[in-house]
Amino acid sequence: MRAGGIVRDQEKAGDTRDVDRERRAALRHFLRSRRARLSPGDVGLTAGGRRNTPGLRREEVAVLAGVSASWYTWLEQGRAIKVSQDVLDSVSKALNLDRTERAHLYLLAGVNPPAASQEVTPEEVSRLRLAVEAWQPAPAFVVDRYWNVLVSNAPARTVLGVQEGDCNYLWSFFTDARSRSRYPHWLDVAGRLVGQFRVQAVRFLDDPRFELMAGRLCSASADFERLWARHETRDTGMATVEVRSAPGRRTAFHHVVLGLHQRSEPLLMLYMPVPE
Repeated sequence: MRAGGIVRDQEKAGDTRDVDRERRAALRHFLRSRRARLSPGDVGLTAGGRRNTPGLRREEVAVLAGVSASWYTWLEQGRAIKVSQDVLDSVSKALNLDRTERAHLYLLAGVNPPAASQEVTPEEVSRLRLAVEAWQPAPAFVVDRYWNVLVSNAPARTVLGVQEGDCNYLWSFFTDARSRSRYPHWLDVAGRLVGQFRVQAVRFLDDPRFELMAGRLCSASADFERLWARHETRDTGMATVEVRSAPGRRTAFHHVVLGLHQRSEPLLMLYMPVPE
């Protein structure tokens, strides 16, 4: 092996150790800060004795989480211990972590966060609507994990045919004959959508609705069935899409897909006209 390769390998190993050390330091700081913001009364405990520092004691968090005080101390110190999802869930509940904080704890502990089970709240939909409406005159819309349309602006409805109210974007795309006339390169768009849906389904393997959706779409559309059988995956970043925006007129858009929550739920679809 050449000397340059050895140096690169050593640098790579050093980078890995640095990243791991930074992650453990962040875990220590995060757990201490979440513990410090709580009082015994916040979690149903009786405060006993004088406290030199604010917040819960490590022993109290351990009791609430159902783990030993030593184990929780090791976790908070960022030691190299084996951590399970069940224990992280217990610690999250003990520290009153919200959905974002819980996912953050998982990542700091080196564990993939579980699939989010909460549906998008009406407050979140209202905020998303503001962003989608502000995107005009270009099309924009939002879908949930199952690609049900939550919000769409007027250009999305008129140019792309994306309707709100009990509308599934994938179902409409593959079962509405108007979608074929709307996209000059319909098959290319169809392949990309199926590949993106495949990626989304794998992110939520514990959710049986994806398999049911795929089965229904295969029964309703021979094109979807054929594309689904290929088992191809596609990036959800950006692609160029051509649309018949008016009779005799074609408009090219950069289609950008943004995941708004952990593990990409919901998805914000933005269309930016390509300069002519």
